[in-house]
Amino acid sequence: MKHFYIPFLALFPFCLSAQETPNLVLIFIDDMGYGDIGPFGSKLNRTPNLDRMAKEGAKLSSLYVSAPVCTPSRAALMTGCYPTRIDMATGSKFGVLLSGDPKGLNPKEVTIAEVLRSVGYKTAIYGKWHLGDQPEFLPTRQGFDEFFGIPYSHDIHPFHPRQSHFQFPPLALLENETVTEMDPNADYLTKRITEHAVSFIERNKNEPFFLYVPHPIPHKPLHVAPPFMKGVTKEITEKLKLEDGSVDYKTRDRLFRQAINEIDWSVGRILDTLKKHDLDDNTMVIFTSDNGPAIGSAGPLKGRKGSTFEGGMREATVIRWPGKIPAGKTNPELMTTMDLLPTFAKLAGAQLPERKRDGQNIWPVWSPRNAKSPHDHFFYYHTHSLQAVRDTRWKLVLGQNPKLYDLKTDSAEKTNLAAKHPEIIQRLQTAAARATAELGNGEQQGLRVRPVGRATKPTPRIR
Repeated sequence: MKHFYIPFLALFPFCLSAQETPNLVLIFIDDMGYGDIGPFGSKLNRTPNLDRMAKEGAKLSSLYVSAPVCTPSRAALMTGCYPTRIDMATGSKFGVLLSGDPKGLNPKEVTIAEVLRSVGYKTAIYGKWHLGDQPEFLPTRQGFDEFFGIPYSHDIHPFHPRQSHFQFPPLALLENETVTEMDPNADYLTKRITEHAVSFIERNKNEPFFLYVPHPIPHKPLHVAPPFMKGVTKEITEKLKLEDGSVDYKTRDRLFRQAINEIDWSVGRILDTLKKHDLDDNTMVIFTSDNGPAIGSAGPLKGRKGSTFEGGMREATVIRWPGKIPAGKTNPELMTTMDLLPTFAKLAGAQLPERKRDGQNIWPVWSPRNAKSPHDHFFYYHTHSLQAVRDTRWKLVLGQNPKLYDLKTDSAEKTNLAAKHPEIIQRLQTAAARATAELGNGEQQGLRVRPVGRATKPTPRIR
């Protein structure tokens, strides 16, 4: 099904014909490494659907998230802003939001869903939100017509390894704003989320839609549905059967290959549904992750989840839109998940509100125009600390003894070239100083930041 908006023609004379307004599908995985899928070199994990998606679309080899952990990464995705700009760099008492946290994405911020809904898109999120569990912060208050899933990571439950410290309540499963289950069987979360995604496509095939699928997996503890447990040894299976209902995290780490297989199955179900309903040629699908791996592999990159090395923030990303995205290519241009909001707005013909954001329209970079990145720099923040900055080639790790890496030839960050290029160091330090002034750094408050949302009497979500 194709959707037509006459005023939008002039925006894309080079590619979009007949004023097409695309459906937009964003599959956002949790804690997946750069080397965990076939298109980016995995020999361990079988991902035939992602392999097909990359063959029919493109690999984005230098797409970054704005933080190496869940909450700030997702806040930036939704708003197009560095987390420090909107005070979402951490939770109130931890690096991410926890149950009953008074903080949440400020309802005054404008999300991707709100932008797209303003021009008639149906919007849905199925999976993990993690931007506030209080009613005023839920997805249905942030532009989404539908929500099925969990308000934060599925390890925020009574069997967390540090439960004696956190005292988490049971995990809540929500339909829109209502808690419908407590302690849902996590083995079936990927399956149930996928079923909701398929239903949404089928129910909205005659109008433009934005489908956001933030799977909770492969974040610890790993869970997979029974059909994907083939090949798991009896020894492992028996260890998973704990009579007291607790969770053996260490044993579940050994289900990583199965977890990735099920995610790939989910991608295939979504792609097949689009094809079945003649939506294939008018739907952009993007697959990426919120940060680097906790269990899996960063491939050739250094670092993991929680670090500002490349492995913590550069994400294996595949994009597909038949006839619009050049097929079988690898796009190495610098881009970020913050770019999705302004890019989707352009594709949908939506107006952006006049407020400062950090993402930019990168459709010309994806399209056959093969344009260069609009970004001069990218800033690597860990919580409120600015730890590194890169341009289109060089990465400077800040500090008393700065380190300089040529990412064009050394994405593994092995060879420090600081002694050879003092002029590049000075240039990147100047860029870092500008970011510090605007966004802040550590205790220094930025001059162009906005307040976070705060609930007055927060309580954990329970049934």
